[in-house]
Amino acid sequence: MRLLWASLLVLAMAASALAQDYPTRNVTFIVPTGAGAATDLLARILAPQLADRLGKPIVVENRPGAGTLTASNAVARSDPDGYTILMGTSTPLAINATLYKHLPYDPVKDFVPLALIATIPFVLVVSNDLPVHSVAELIAYAKAHPGELSYGSTGPGTPFHLNGELFSAMTGIQMVHVPYKAVVDAQVDLMGGRIQVMFTDFTSSVPLIKDGKDARAGRDHQGARGGHAGARSDRGERRAGLRCRGLADGGGAGSDAAPRRRQLHGALEAVMALPETRNAITRIGLVPADSRSIEDLQAFVRSEIVRWGEVVKRSGASVD
Repeated sequence: MRLLWASLLVLAMAASALAQDYPTRNVTFIVPTGAGAATDLLARILAPQLADRLGKPIVVENRPGAGTLTASNAVARSDPDGYTILMGTSTPLAINATLYKHLPYDPVKDFVPLALIATIPFVLVVSNDLPVHSVAELIAYAKAHPGELSYGSTGPGTPFHLNGELFSAMTGIQMVHVPYKAVVDAQVDLMGGRIQVMFTDFTSSVPLIKDGKDARAGRDHQGARGGHAGARSDRGERRAGLRCRGLADGGGAGSDAAPRRRQLHGALEAVMALPETRNAITRIGLVPADSRSIEDLQAFVRSEIVRWGEVVKRSGASVD
């Protein structure tokens, strides 16, 4: 069954901010992942182009941890002045709504979507020390060694985590979840054999896959929205593609923030229309998305909360 993972990129801004004289100082992109992850790379592609249009620098700040709660909650609680922007994923805007019993923010009321940015492929990778060469062999091995395999993630509720939980539930295997603060930390342990399995974004894994240092992986599993397909690397390894949609959102729920939201939305649309932006996104293994209105994006976020809620419930994942 293919797992389709949505990734919502969020811009959180003032609830009472006005558009005039904006911005007058640096704007900060808060990234809920460590350096080198797909969301981080995407933020660094967008930042200079957006800065050119806003007339002020965009500073990229990484705040990984707690399955994106560290960054998303910080932005939700920041001064509502339009200068703190969250480059989020599906986790803070969709997954967390069901995953957490007591979420400290409202993903619908506290964030307003601005632009759909990219599709981020995910892959299933395994340590080279593991004696398997396909998903079928991985499942058979896991069933023969229940509870002996560990899989890494970047925290509860992230696609890295839910991929593993849902995969285990669907195949009837038992794996131990090992959360990390950043994707690179998990990949280091994967290369060292301290964990054996990982569902991770293609962007951060492709150099390791090409070098043969990271993993072999098998065919992906088919889900409600698609068939299955595998791709062989030039080393004969198989990797499974798990797609996630990327989206950029801007927060701030008050009506006074509408002019600033429109300004940011228009600037992002202009940036995403540039061939150099789309080419840069493609070069890091992502698929550039088409433009949508804020109203369409708001409806999309609500639908993703419902869709991801079903995935979270099926996986059995829950955080108090």
